[in-house]
Amino acid sequence: MDYTDIAMEPAISKLILLYIIDKIEMSISNLQITRLVLGNDLINYFFLQQYLNELRNDNFLATEVVNKKNYYFITNAGKNTLKHLSHLIPDEIKNKIDHIIKISREKIKKETLITADFIPESENKYSVVCAINEEDFNLIELKIAAGNKNEARIICENWKNYSQYIYPEIIESLTKKRD
Repeated sequence: MDYTDIAMEPAISKLILLYIIDKIEMSISNLQITRLVLGNDLINYFFLQQYLNELRNDNFLATEVVNKKNYYFITNAGKNTLKHLSHLIPDEIKNKIDHIIKISREKIKKETLITADFIPESENKYSVVCAINEEDFNLIELKIAAGNKNEARIICENWKNYSQYIYPEIIESLTKKRD
């Protein structure tokens, strides 16, 4: 079943979104949920954005800002609604979502905890902001200047892929006793 089969059933689509966000067990960005939903043909983009806004406006979802990005999480009202109405979601879709989340959770968690973005300051100057967050605690946040867009992209890519090596090197270098 794909999103065209349920496009006319907004209540089921909203329950599906609550189910996904509840099962992921962490806050999730709009981009992350969009990739997850569209990549698996669950709901089309326009309905997805509409339903996320409606769920937030109705207090079934809430958002929190982390590193200047909005992340969705399910509220108690959303959990309660899901508890009483999740039986309306077809088992086939639940099983598909459970499988998707099983293979996607670590990637989403890594994306959420390790961030790197760049901002153009001028034609040949970019600011790169790299961070590692653990729960509600910011372990490290670096702001680095890059001379061009390609360099900024490489810094972001390396941070996202190798921060588990880079972070300890930075800490070691900063805590090393120097004569």
